[in-house]
Amino acid sequence: MPVTYPPVGPSLAGRLLTIHTLLRTPTLLSLRMQQLSDIKFVADLLLPQRYRSSGGAVLYEEDEPLFTDREVEAVAAGAEYPFANPQTGVPALAAVVKWGQATRLTDERIKRTLPMGGSVDWALRKVTNTVRRKVDRIAIAAIASRVQAFHNASAAWTSNTAAMLRDIEIAKSKVEDLELGHELDMMLLTNEKYALLATDDKVASLRRREVSDNPVYGGEIETFAGLKVAKTSQGNMPGGTNDVWLFDSRNLGGMADEVEVDPGYAVSPNGIQVQVERVARRDAHDMWARRITVPVVTDPSAGIRIANTN
Repeated sequence: MPVTYPPVGPSLAGRLLTIHTLLRTPTLLSLRMQQLSDIKFVADLLLPQRYRSSGGAVLYEEDEPLFTDREVEAVAAGAEYPFANPQTGVPALAAVVKWGQATRLTDERIKRTLPMGGSVDWALRKVTNTVRRKVDRIAIAAIASRVQAFHNASAAWTSNTAAMLRDIEIAKSKVEDLELGHELDMMLLTNEKYALLATDDKVASLRRREVSDNPVYGGEIETFAGLKVAKTSQGNMPGGTNDVWLFDSRNLGGMADEVEVDPGYAVSPNGIQVQVERVARRDAHDMWARRITVPVVTDPSAGIRIANTN
């Protein structure tokens, strides 16, 4: 049987046309991006409030007091209640920033990648993950620069004398003692600290036995001490530290996104916008992703850092 050399490349013209149509159609590209459900922002977990930007900036109030401007008084029978004015915060302005990056997807990669469409997912992951990492880092840095409260761990979490649950509960009590109405609901820690928490003997002894959500059976710790657990890489932490952070995410702040979509962009639920352009003389498509946003911390008292856990 004759053999052709060099071997002929795969010919998938019909399905290739489908991939090219996908790349040229923002609506179809948006649906494809929604399927990449594992690409989530830690920033959106810590700062879940949503602010609308106007003219490239967002106006908000920071350090807003939760009390009125006078104390409550005893009211006699039939007497008029004393009036008080709700206190307002300090006006602040933050400019949104366009964070983005581009990559190139060649026709050869599209044709020779199996399954068909895998090359599109590959390119989408590259650009969206890069944008996500950057936005997460600036959001965590913004939080760390504003939240000043801290609690020193009783011992390093790597030692046999670590008291992780006690450290977390004491840190929670320090925020509650401020009597500002904060209820901490979120914990941010590095992947390493999560591993220590999941395998700590003292913590394991308090868990229910023989249940499917036990980490030893492949489950994850989704909540701990009433806190939703969010983990991130050490590189996303300010200064590369291993500190543990606790937040009241309902009052800490939010992300201000410029939600108006320019022509040709596909938009994902996590705020990332993607556009694709055909580069005819390069036999390729240029794909770029962006998120136009800025983190806004409105109440620094809604968080605390557990230090010296290393």
